[in-house]
Amino acid sequence: MSRIGKSPISIPSGVEIKMDGNLISVKGAKGTLTQEFDPAITIVIEDGVITFNRASDAPDHRAKHGLYRALVGNMIEGVTEGYKKVLEVIGVGFRADAQGQILTLSVGHSHPIVFQIPDEIKVTAETAKGKAPVVTLESSDKQLLGHVAAKIRSFRKPEPYKGKGIRLQGEYVRRKAGKAAGK
Repeated sequence: MSRIGKSPISIPSGVEIKMDGNLISVKGAKGTLTQEFDPAITIVIEDGVITFNRASDAPDHRAKHGLYRALVGNMIEGVTEGYKKVLEVIGVGFRADAQGQILTLSVGHSHPIVFQIPDEIKVTAETAKGKAPVVTLESSDKQLLGHVAAKIRSFRKPEPYKGKGIRLQGEYVRRKAGKAAGK
């Protein structure tokens, strides 16, 4: 049995969970999230605890057992505490500016990149003198937040020679020696 799938989730106070057929919705202080699930996985809600059971030991059912438990756990954590990702824009002349849901990045291309952030995500961009600009993304939806952060990072991935680019805070970029090291 899946180690992740068999561990129950306790429902914190202030979180409301509804099931409608193959759809589970979680409502909390930070918003409402919904997720469709496979009918092979049965979700049981009783006494403030959610448990997940699977129909058989088929590889597909075993995989989905842990998957749906993790997804519902992330939904509950998202509507209670929320998620946050911080991106650093490192490079001489690189800038980031957020106005409403529009993020404008100047990252060494011939034109600024204008990116529309989904309404579910709150975005802020800070620039302190002598430090790299920092873009902060906050949301209750972990999947959407990770997707948007990866899309922003893809505009200028960190390069291995000087380390310039957009990276997640705390991300390690393996550095290479330049061609002068070969002589």
